[in-house]
Amino acid sequence: MKSSALLLIALMSALTFAGCSKPAGDQKSSAGATGATAASGSKYDAGPRAAESPVDHEQAERGAQLFKDKGCSACHTFGQKLSGPDLQGVASRRTVEWMENQILHPEVMTKEDPISRQLMAVHALQMPNQGLTPDEARAVIEFFKSKELPDVAESK
Repeated sequence: MKSSALLLIALMSALTFAGCSKPAGDQKSSAGATGATAASGSKYDAGPRAAESPVDHEQAERGAQLFKDKGCSACHTFGQKLSGPDLQGVASRRTVEWMENQILHPEVMTKEDPISRQLMAVHALQMPNQGLTPDEARAVIEFFKSKELPDVAESK
């Protein structure tokens, strides 16, 4: 009787422990299309993706103007690759924190962040520091998020 109770306790403990972690095949990646996750070592890319929060449309308009004024479109576009990475879907792949750091401190990010280093290796081009303020960087991020919204004109 005593060994049956011990066996039952051991079995319950094993089932409880097994329920605390998912098998590797069941874990959802926060990587999006690029395959980079917090597991890649980026301390800035853990957590919810930027696109998971609502778009501030006023800020997005400001961000679109900054994107244009700072000449970002010389290297980036949405839906095709220029000399810099294609930004289509970036808000679904990255956190606000990662994008803000990439915009504000690109030279530091390519030295310290594995995702930025990989982008630098692929594109062989250092993103220039445009001298944006944190508020301006967040406006540009809102612009990126707004580019992922369905086009209302297309749905009619």
